[in-house]
Amino acid sequence: MSLGKILWADDEIDLLKPHILFLKEKGYEITTVNNGDDAIDVVLEENFDIVFLDENMPGISGLEALSKIKEVKNNLPIVMITKSEEEAIMEDAIGSKIADYLIKPVNPNQILLCLKKNLNQNTLVSQKTNSNYQQEFRQLGLQMSVHLDFTEWSDLYKKLVFWELELDQIQDKSMKEILVMQKKEANQLFSKYIEKNYLNWLNQRDQAPLMIQNVIKDKIVANLGKQKTALIVIDNLRYDQWKTIEPIVNTLYDVINEEMISSILPTATQYARNALFSGLMPSEMAKKFPNFWVNEEEEGGKNLHEKDFLDAQLTRLGKSSLKWSYNKVTTHEFGKKIVEQFNNLKDNDFNVIVYNFVDMLSHARTEMEVIRELAEDESAYRSITKSWFNHSPLFDLFKKLKENSFKVFITTDHGTIKVNNPVKIIGDKNVNTNLRYKTGKNLSYQAKEVFTIKNPDEAYLPKSNISSEFVFARENDFFVYPNNYNHFVNYYSKTFQHGGISMEEMLIPFVELNPK
Repeated sequence: MSLGKILWADDEIDLLKPHILFLKEKGYEITTVNNGDDAIDVVLEENFDIVFLDENMPGISGLEALSKIKEVKNNLPIVMITKSEEEAIMEDAIGSKIADYLIKPVNPNQILLCLKKNLNQNTLVSQKTNSNYQQEFRQLGLQMSVHLDFTEWSDLYKKLVFWELELDQIQDKSMKEILVMQKKEANQLFSKYIEKNYLNWLNQRDQAPLMIQNVIKDKIVANLGKQKTALIVIDNLRYDQWKTIEPIVNTLYDVINEEMISSILPTATQYARNALFSGLMPSEMAKKFPNFWVNEEEEGGKNLHEKDFLDAQLTRLGKSSLKWSYNKVTTHEFGKKIVEQFNNLKDNDFNVIVYNFVDMLSHARTEMEVIRELAEDESAYRSITKSWFNHSPLFDLFKKLKENSFKVFITTDHGTIKVNNPVKIIGDKNVNTNLRYKTGKNLSYQAKEVFTIKNPDEAYLPKSNISSEFVFARENDFFVYPNNYNHFVNYYSKTFQHGGISMEEMLIPFVELNPK
């Protein structure tokens, strides 16, 4: 069985017979020609896996042959071989999308390495990635078997995301299935960790990790007034989605610091994002700013006063004299408008931009069949996020921020998790509609299937009446009422939701960037 068909074009092909015999012994098929015109003709007549092309041949040059071959077979890997080390020739070849570049004299092992890299890379990478994850699997299992603190849970989640992204790149899906099982086990243990520690964090705050309500106070305010600063809040941005768009951001900005912070319960926009901008927990907001806070059962938007909350926090932190702005982007057109009118923002000390695309994507995936197909699984969900960012006004905004020497912080209010396990719950008509948490009175459920906060005051959550409680779904569970049960199970199963307890929802990225 041939390992691959090679076309080798070189005007000194007779001198390369030892190389050709070496490759034939390794299992490759070799076709040889001694000029660029013949190379083009042969490529038109036969299919090859790779072409070795000498740059300096009589007749048309190697670069000219390269261009003509790419016109008819753009995806055919071509390796340029040359005696010249001129930078211009290298740049021309690289600009023509060569697969590799070798300088004469080449030895057989160089050629073999080049072939393995270009023809067998996927197989070799797949084998190595699977082998490495198998070794890491045991280490992660041991790590989960001991009691972890918040930093250790953050490190564990980062490792799991790293392997998710690594396994995305290979064809073999067997290891990915094992990773899914390991991540499920991690989420089970993480839920127990949160249930045991969350209320202690809120009531013994010196022992808590960095939580979203303290981010501006603890991480951002010290920078304000010293350097032009932007805070980009991408709603619903999970850590894996951040790692997917990070290489694009890195073309403009260096990552100075990346860490995990904790969202709050419920991990829903109404609670978490208002906490970010106010610097307060929900019940504190409801008490201090009754005109701004809207309870679950009340009519009206729940996030209409983010700017007011931020204004109050900046005043409280002694930054009322700053020149700052707040903008919330919910449409592509408004995103473009901010970029086009950036001159209105470039002299500000502090610009805050909330971007809602990822949140809209998760909702659209639930409601629109075509989006479900485009973002069928976690990998596709990451891919569509990357594609959106690469072509979005938000990326254009980063370019403007870089041009004007802005320091940038990126974070989110909460993540999201793909749910697939329905949990029955019963409540009256005033119970909220979120699938990952419920609040109200007289809720009926199996206590072992949920995390319950009987006294919302302990979690700094507002309550509508004296008997109100909060109930949270764990891992990949979602709440369904018994009425019309099967319809709603089928409709919401395998959709991305937020509000409850999981690593994906609670462990959220906070990233500090400096312009390159």
